[in-house]
Amino acid sequence: MAANLNKPGQWKADIAKSVDMYNDWFMKFAPQAFRTTRLQTTQDVEATLRSTGNMTRIDPVILRQHPEILPTLRMSTCPPLAVDRLIGLTGVSPNLVKSIELKKKFPPRMISTDVDSEIIKITNMIQKMADPDIFTWLGCEEPPTEIEIHRAATIVADRLCGAIANPIIRNAQEKRQLNVIQSWLEARGYTQLFSRDAVHFNAMPFGSFSFRMNVPVKLEDGVKTVNIPIDVVIMPKTGKPGVFPIFFEAKSAGDFANTNKRRKEEAVKMAQLRSTYGKKVQFNLFLCGYFDSGYLGYEAAEGIDWVWEHRVDDLALFGI
Repeated sequence: MAANLNKPGQWKADIAKSVDMYNDWFMKFAPQAFRTTRLQTTQDVEATLRSTGNMTRIDPVILRQHPEILPTLRMSTCPPLAVDRLIGLTGVSPNLVKSIELKKKFPPRMISTDVDSEIIKITNMIQKMADPDIFTWLGCEEPPTEIEIHRAATIVADRLCGAIANPIIRNAQEKRQLNVIQSWLEARGYTQLFSRDAVHFNAMPFGSFSFRMNVPVKLEDGVKTVNIPIDVVIMPKTGKPGVFPIFFEAKSAGDFANTNKRRKEEAVKMAQLRSTYGKKVQFNLFLCGYFDSGYLGYEAAEGIDWVWEHRVDDLALFGI
């Protein structure tokens, strides 16, 4: 039984309610999520300042030992340096910089001497462009006070958090959505499984659920298999032997434009699941925020159904 994909007459009203729900959450909780992240980031920046002698010693050895400090160093310059701008200015290997940024480590196949020469270029550039308006003690004989260090760390932390503001909000919203689903399921007698339980997705006990579970799918060549993460996997209490669990992807968005850019992601995931397991796959969305009729129509055409968070009881329509 379809929940919402076949009811376009309801879409307009649901979109309005979902936008209102997201905006209400954003005004009440997003600032706190951002502040919490900024507090932790400030502490991380202060640790970086200590390791670099408060930006007076941007030593290649330090970056070699702690590659994770590179984003902080990029945000410590005037002007702050985006990843591509740093690569362009220094002429270093894009692979090296992006490996540091994404994986917090150096490319494993890169020759050590090459790594060292690239690091020197980076640290020289950071040292040259360190922001004197933030690190007011640079060039002075007097060491900075604790107040000055904390102030500088807060400014750099604001720059870092500003650059990742959307992921911070999205992660906080996703966590809240999963909590809503968990509460709804547990109120109906469902039991949560964890990764330590090492249960395969299609061997889950009836009446159980799990978050962020890997599901193997075959690629187009029909040979190679990869794991794709599914936000919510639910094995109905009323299931029978051989029944397939129900999949949900938690989605939230703070604007309409972004959702239409991302709508193909779900269609690709659905296609991979169905090509591997057939039409028995139920892949659905749990939505809160800015999802317009264009987005909904696209997903409906792909056979993807959804539950609005403001109407969470629609989960029961899936036999859960």
